[in-house]
Amino acid sequence: MSQVFSFSGNDDFCPGGRIYPNPKEPCLFLSLGRSVDYFPLQKRSRVSVSFDINREWFDEPKQKTSIESLPDECLFEILRRLPAGQDRSVCASVSKRWLMLLSSICKNEVCSNGSTGDSNVGGDDDQGFSNEGYLSRSLEGKKATDVRLAAIAVGTASRGGLGKLTIRGCNSGRGVTNVGLKAIAHGCPSLKVFSVFDVATIDDEGLIEIASGCHKLEKLDLCKCPNISDKTLIAVSKKCPNLAELSIESCPNIGNIGLQAIGKLCPKLRSISIKGCSGVGDQGVCGLLSSTSYVLSKVKLESLMVSDLSLATIGHYGFQVTDLVLSCLPNVTEKGFWVMGNSRGLQKLNSITIEGCQGLTDTGIEAIGKGCPNVKNFQLRKCAFLSDKGLVSFTRAALSIESLQLQECHRITQIGLFGVFFHCAAKLKVLTLISCYGIKDLNADLPAMSPCESFWSLTVRDCPEFGDANLALLGKLCPQLRHVELSGLQRVTDAGFLPLLECSETGLTTVNLRGCINVTDRVVLPIVNSHGWTLQVLCLDGCKRVTDASMMAIAGNCPMLSDLDVSKCAITDTGIAALARGNQISLEILSLAGCISVSDKSMPALKKLGQSLAGLNIKRCSAISSRGVSKLQEHLWTCDILY
Repeated sequence: MSQVFSFSGNDDFCPGGRIYPNPKEPCLFLSLGRSVDYFPLQKRSRVSVSFDINREWFDEPKQKTSIESLPDECLFEILRRLPAGQDRSVCASVSKRWLMLLSSICKNEVCSNGSTGDSNVGGDDDQGFSNEGYLSRSLEGKKATDVRLAAIAVGTASRGGLGKLTIRGCNSGRGVTNVGLKAIAHGCPSLKVFSVFDVATIDDEGLIEIASGCHKLEKLDLCKCPNISDKTLIAVSKKCPNLAELSIESCPNIGNIGLQAIGKLCPKLRSISIKGCSGVGDQGVCGLLSSTSYVLSKVKLESLMVSDLSLATIGHYGFQVTDLVLSCLPNVTEKGFWVMGNSRGLQKLNSITIEGCQGLTDTGIEAIGKGCPNVKNFQLRKCAFLSDKGLVSFTRAALSIESLQLQECHRITQIGLFGVFFHCAAKLKVLTLISCYGIKDLNADLPAMSPCESFWSLTVRDCPEFGDANLALLGKLCPQLRHVELSGLQRVTDAGFLPLLECSETGLTTVNLRGCINVTDRVVLPIVNSHGWTLQVLCLDGCKRVTDASMMAIAGNCPMLSDLDVSKCAITDTGIAALARGNQISLEILSLAGCISVSDKSMPALKKLGQSLAGLNIKRCSAISSRGVSKLQEHLWTCDILY
């Protein structure tokens, strides 16, 4: 130390001389202040020495800090003694190593304040874990990684707890693995809803960890997880007694044993959905249904190799089933549907959907109608062998039908359609016909029918032979219509739609005439004049014969209109200007796509309309320039503009 104080400096260190005459003065250790001299650095001399890039010192690794030199076991002991969730989140930001170590700490491994033992003694709040489950997180694509799952596990613990987690379509390179699922299992005991879609990098090990750490799990969705097997379902059935909803899709290794375990050990199971699982057969479905007969209310079976035995089990044990979906079951025959209906166990069935089942015939659907007297919502799709006879027999037995949808049932004709109204006139409210090629305009003598006073919604979509005659008959039967959708019906003209309007006693709220190319202003004008005060949605997309006259009528008679679609209509700038002059305070969505006569001249009118608009579609409006679109975007910055 004396040598240090004896040092007096030299000119080599400070070319300008000494800073202090006596370096032993106490002021040497104080701030230099403004009196200090300034000595600029000397220019370095150029030295011609060869530089060896392969020298050993160049490749020396960066020296670690002292705490990073600790082994994982020691660092684990330090991190598990952190007092609160806030501190855990801060420490997790230090490095990936710290984050992964923190996420591996289970709830029972956390030491409470003042505790040095190996077991947990404190309460949840002291540990930074929450059991409420207020938060939800979703990871998709490249964002679905183990590191993000670890961050979620650590970060949500002190912020209400993670209640819902969705992982969708992760990448194969750095995707989610069992490590990430273990982090969720250790840090998210409040998890109630867990969904995994298209993740091939996880297997039973990770899902078993979820089941072991998340005992509050109520809903589990597994879709396209090829490495998940019955072991996962067995673990869930043993560790998650609150499981209420289970959905399995395209998981080939899940079979009968797992479903049987779920049925026996999950007393609260209310909903089951199984789709495209090649390992599932009658044994698993029957075992599940027979064990949950007094709680199960929703059943969906799709693309399975089950037989008539499964449908018979549904009919016998479905005491509490209210919603039933049967789709693409190639091994089910007419006998299966007949037994399901005649078992008389589906007394509480409220909604049934049957799609792509070639075994459904007139005999089977009649049995379903008799065995399900309280069904209200009935959907039939792609039933090739169903005819008018079966449909009429069903409606004759199931008098509670309120909503009926027929899609691609080509053997259903006008006779079957009006047979529905004849038998269900008292309660029928909604009818939807989609791509039914057998429904044509026929000059058949129909029996006299009383009006259907409860009916309010009619949808006919892509039925090429549906024309004016059928529409006029429906208008007479349905005086209380409020929702009308006639899409892609080229045979419908003004002559068919006008009688429907004349018979309407209540105000229409929704009118969709998309693709009705033969509809003109003669239809639109009565719609807006008679129903303008109730009309909220008007779609005239593709009605090429609708002109500015309709726009002028809309402007003056539709103050409640919120959605207007006049795409590909014969609308010009004059019509847009008339609409802007009207009192359209409720208009939120305006579509002008394909209106080639709308130009930049409509920009002032669109700016005025934009005060209430949330969405504007001006795609394929070739007369509107890019400059006009830019100006429109500047003024309507709160409006979503498609161009």
